[in-house]
Amino acid sequence: MSTDRVSAVQANLDRFLASSRPASRSLAPDDALTPGSTLTAARALEVFEDQLLSRAIDVEARRLKATGQSFYTISSAGHEHNAVLGTLLRTTDPAMLHYRSGGFMMARGRRGVREGSVSDPVFDTMLSICASADDPISKGRHKVWGSRATWVPPQTSTIASHLPKAVGAAFALGRARRMNIDPGVPDDSIVMCSFGDASANHASALTGISAARYGSRRGNPMPILFVCEDNGIGISVETPRRWIRDTFSSFPHLRYFEADGPLDSIWAATEEAVDTCRSLRMPVFLRLVTVRLWGHAGSDIETAYRTREAIRDTEAADPLLGCARLLLETGAATPADLQRLVAETRARVRAAGVEATQRPHLTSVAEIVEPLAPYRPDEARADALVTVDPDVRRRFWEGELPEEATSPVKRTMAAHISSALADEMLKRDEVLIFGEDVGKKGGVYYVTAGLQKRFGVTRVIDTHLDETSILGLAQGAGLLGLLAIPEIQYLAYVHNAVDQLRGEASSLSFFSDGQFQNPMVVRIASWAYQKGFGGHFHNDNSIGGLRDIPGLILATPSRGDDAVRMLRGCVALARTCGRVVAFLEPIALYHEKDLHDGGDGGWLSDYPAPGEHLLPGEVALHGEGDLLIVTYANGVRMSLQAQRRLADEHGIHARVLDLRWLNPLPFEALDRAARDAKAVLVVDEARATGGGIADAVVAHLAEAGVSATLGSLRAADTFVPLGPAANLVLVQTDDIVDATLSLLDGD
Repeated sequence: MSTDRVSAVQANLDRFLASSRPASRSLAPDDALTPGSTLTAARALEVFEDQLLSRAIDVEARRLKATGQSFYTISSAGHEHNAVLGTLLRTTDPAMLHYRSGGFMMARGRRGVREGSVSDPVFDTMLSICASADDPISKGRHKVWGSRATWVPPQTSTIASHLPKAVGAAFALGRARRMNIDPGVPDDSIVMCSFGDASANHASALTGISAARYGSRRGNPMPILFVCEDNGIGISVETPRRWIRDTFSSFPHLRYFEADGPLDSIWAATEEAVDTCRSLRMPVFLRLVTVRLWGHAGSDIETAYRTREAIRDTEAADPLLGCARLLLETGAATPADLQRLVAETRARVRAAGVEATQRPHLTSVAEIVEPLAPYRPDEARADALVTVDPDVRRRFWEGELPEEATSPVKRTMAAHISSALADEMLKRDEVLIFGEDVGKKGGVYYVTAGLQKRFGVTRVIDTHLDETSILGLAQGAGLLGLLAIPEIQYLAYVHNAVDQLRGEASSLSFFSDGQFQNPMVVRIASWAYQKGFGGHFHNDNSIGGLRDIPGLILATPSRGDDAVRMLRGCVALARTCGRVVAFLEPIALYHEKDLHDGGDGGWLSDYPAPGEHLLPGEVALHGEGDLLIVTYANGVRMSLQAQRRLADEHGIHARVLDLRWLNPLPFEALDRAARDAKAVLVVDEARATGGGIADAVVAHLAEAGVSATLGSLRAADTFVPLGPAANLVLVQTDDIVDATLSLLDGD
């Protein structure tokens, strides 16, 4: 939007105040602004000041952008009535905000200043706009609305992808109390999330609202306030009239309110919505009617899709004009009072902007990535080594501990993971397990069988069928002091909701400089090789959508004992470092017993003793020889089969390296294993271009200058078909033998 429209809107307010006359009466500060309202004259003036500050920040951001000194021009102009929400809500009500939330943040900051937790919300915002390393929330990594002191976790989304985690936080408020875990906020806190009318159509928004209604219908406290800031347009596409009202006003298990008109009406409707949510502990939807001034962002040429007459009509509906008019008509202020306030706020913001441009920026990669993937192995190891009192544990296991089992001594991976989950829940009161079918049924593969019976429905929860909501719940739970271990039934299904990991969960620590975290260990039934049941939805071998997420730990065990040790390490990492972990469990190995021959029991293992654990970088190396086979998950079992055949049939001795960790890849351990190898074969069960690890491993070894001949074996670039045809496109033991011989022949 051109600067002439910005100036025109500023001039409209200035002309109005210059031409106005004082009212015939004046209100005392504690007088109600209008009869029957709880909004006093003094509070109304504070709201107006917060709105003026937000507007001045928008103007200053554009001025600085024009000189190359700032980097953000998506303004809150026209949305300043959200300052009412910032005034009525408490600083202990978690708030996940729309990007046009300047008024809210000025009001929230005002409360923070009074409570001694915030110094200056104006300067903090200008530091963020200028991408300064002194910005107290993101340290210059992005312009976000956020504050640790006033419970505003930063959001990077512009399409309402934060709604599922806001719902998760609302659910976790009640659940934490039932689990005797302190969520860090008062018992009657509510969660507020705001979004635009265009974003309300997005799948993640509808998912979040549906999940809140579903949870409420199931009898769970769900104190969440959905605030749709309806300005009638999404970038250039108009929202049909009454669309938000018609869509959301008749939903069951969702109370609907509208806030429209002058400030006192906005206040009354918002106050009722907040009080309803707080008292009834149920989902509330508030449509806050706004306008959008100056286009979508500074680069938006609004005249390309709106007439000048429509733009002028919008400018005439400027909420600052309406607020000023009401303050003057009621006698809450005089024109001189408001003119002075306008001048002071503009000067204050200008000074803050000038100062912010002098503050430093991030200057190194190390500074930028510092909060991305916090890793304190000593703390994690110490946490993993903590064990439950043996007598308590023996009573829980009714006398026979998993590591002492006699029928049989060795068990499958599924049985071991189930026992490990039980031990973690016994050890950590904050652990919450949930997902589709995990409770009564015990999971599709019965990995969680019996956990709900042992720990109750408070801690082991059957969710509705929606992966986005499951991952949203995990984030909200982590924010409020719980440790989530959600289950996603199949790897293919996580792709439906991968943005909850990419855009939300894994970015939170980064964009809050580590001040907010959502620790979780996401268990995902993964990979292919199921027999008698399959197709590409249940046999998925693509992890590209996960490997490219910065900071996300990818762990994948191949054996039952490893699964236990790795799970313990992952939970400890989540707990001590706030990490987000995807734990990829090979479906085909859940109940596998044998390695080489039927009945040999070679894939069964003992349950590791309490305290035994594995952390990223710790790998397994099987065998001796100058041929190195690098692999993971199902590839380990097949490679061990190939190892024996190569020795028996060809006299070739090989070592098999189980990577265990796919992100970050254990390059140091890989280097040690490959140092003396004559040939290295990477066996990657992922699709050739499906984001597997072969490319990264081969590239690393080549760049490291290893002298070994390098090769790789990968699955075909296709979806996995049903039945025996799957064996044609997936890596098989025969393929590993053949690839090894070809690699050595070419040496």
